[in-house]
Amino acid sequence: MLNHNLLGGKLNRGLSAIDSYSLLKEGKQLTSEEIIQISSLGWCIEWLQGYFLVHDDIMDGSSKRRGQPCWFRLSEVGMIAVNDGILLRNHIAVILKQHFRGKPYYVDLLELFNEVEYQTASGQMIDLITTKGRDLSKYSLPVHRRIVQYKTAYYSFYLPVACALLMAGENLDNHANGKDILIKMGIYFQVQDDYLDCFADPRVLGKNGTDIKDFKCSWLVVKALELCNEEQRKLLDENYGQDDGACVAKIKALYKDLKLEDVYQEYENNTYEELKNSIEDQETKLSKAMQAVLKSFLAKIYKRKK
Repeated sequence: MLNHNLLGGKLNRGLSAIDSYSLLKEGKQLTSEEIIQISSLGWCIEWLQGYFLVHDDIMDGSSKRRGQPCWFRLSEVGMIAVNDGILLRNHIAVILKQHFRGKPYYVDLLELFNEVEYQTASGQMIDLITTKGRDLSKYSLPVHRRIVQYKTAYYSFYLPVACALLMAGENLDNHANGKDILIKMGIYFQVQDDYLDCFADPRVLGKNGTDIKDFKCSWLVVKALELCNEEQRKLLDENYGQDDGACVAKIKALYKDLKLEDVYQEYENNTYEELKNSIEDQETKLSKAMQAVLKSFLAKIYKRKK
């Protein structure tokens, strides 16, 4: 179960915790103890990710994840996957206790993981509620941003850096500006995901895109609603959210007619420049080490293909 649900992905979130801590140390050699501890925190983040994905795939009725069948789709697993997800989540407390119980920031770590789990579950709830009823009038850019901020940005971008900051002896309250930039980066990351779900090669992406048939509040459909005419809106209403290959093909054709690939490229370039400028802005009062952390995150995701 652990091998299936923790391995096979890019491990970006866990590795980002290690990279962030190394950058915060500003070139100082990490001790063996530090390497073990920050690696353990990286794995805690990957355990959290595995927990989310197991349950998310069940709720979405997905078929593939990371190029292989979703865990619950295996005949010997089925709905046992629900309990497996809970086991994944509970491993985090075990790892934190084993490696950090004597540290002054131990309680801060526990509270951080609890808070981020709550934020992510809240984002998933908003996503699921918005999806129910097949009513496109509920979809807008502010709704999309609220979903992705809570569902993706906190655990994918803020959590790795917050873990590194706590281990470095920092007070998280002193890094509000950095947190805001990380959340904006997380929103940008999810917009990329929405785009790739439709336009990327499934062999490269590692999964089949399902946002259209699942009636997801995707950035693409929100932009389509903004740009479409009356006839195109009718096509959206009739075909979006239908688990039918022909309907999905019609939506993809509409996206091409609306030139959403060009709209996305413009969004990506503008967002990259805005984030880069925010990191370098003197008014944010970011340390050189924190700037390096944020620039490292941005470089990893800019123009990504999967």
